[in-house]
Amino acid sequence: MQNPAGPAFLADCPTRLAVEIISDKWAVLVLFGLSHQPRRHGELAGLIGGISRKVLTQTLRRLQQYGLVERRAEAPRRVEYSLTDLGWTLVEPIEVLTNWARNYGGAIIDFQEARSAATSASAAG
Repeated sequence: MQNPAGPAFLADCPTRLAVEIISDKWAVLVLFGLSHQPRRHGELAGLIGGISRKVLTQTLRRLQQYGLVERRAEAPRRVEYSLTDLGWTLVEPIEVLTNWARNYGGAIIDFQEARSAATSASAAG
């Protein structure tokens, strides 16, 4: 019997894997960072504020395992990361999400602040 909510809700649907990959906040930032050019580990760490080198390494390895990023060692101490052809297919959706965040991020913050103020006022009253 098919799930009435649609195949994306089934446990073995590939959609779940895709959502799992892009729902990781660091994965999306790493993919977006690599969408402009190949980068070295230190460049990515500097580009992405707030990510530790350890978490960046873990994220890059996970993205490599999914076939989205490739690691290229040109010399023992010269390693670059770049998007694979499959990784490039995520650039446009990430750009759409980025534009949405730029357009509506302020509205989310405004909502959170208003809700916090209302909660504080009802707790005080």
